[in-house]
Amino acid sequence: MISATVAVLLLAIGSPWCAWAGYDDGAAAYKRGDYEAALREFRLLAEHGDAAAQRFLGGMYLFGRGVPQSGAEAANWYRKAAEQDDPKAEYRIGTMYHAGRGVPQDDVVAQMWLNLAASHGHKRCIRWRNALAKRMTSAQVTEAQRLAREWMAKFEARKK
Repeated sequence: MISATVAVLLLAIGSPWCAWAGYDDGAAAYKRGDYEAALREFRLLAEHGDAAAQRFLGGMYLFGRGVPQSGAEAANWYRKAAEQDDPKAEYRIGTMYHAGRGVPQDDVVAQMWLNLAASHGHKRCIRWRNALAKRMTSAQVTEAQRLAREWMAKFEARKK
């Protein structure tokens, strides 16, 4: 276990080991119910752009674990992770759009995020995506597919 000061210094200079050490510490704290410690670890990593930590913070806000429950704040953190191609976050934000939880209810946008999650290998979302598609018009499904393709193209352009 490393001290918080050393962890911050290593994170500042870009050590991938440090980032995972903080994530592992946060996950361990969360598992034992120490949400305050988990929040400290995940927030630091999330604010530095760590998608896994952003996704974890989204879950903490969604379920009100160690923070006030807030669908809007959960969606904010899930979106940050999803914007980095995190399939679990793409799935979660898709389900939030479908339910209208923390974001406006929008099945087309939900389907877009679920399409992205499926394309990035998230197996569980495929059932949700297919069930949602059955309740949508063909024009809505086509629009969601178009939005997903545009999103992927934009993401690929940012990576270059």
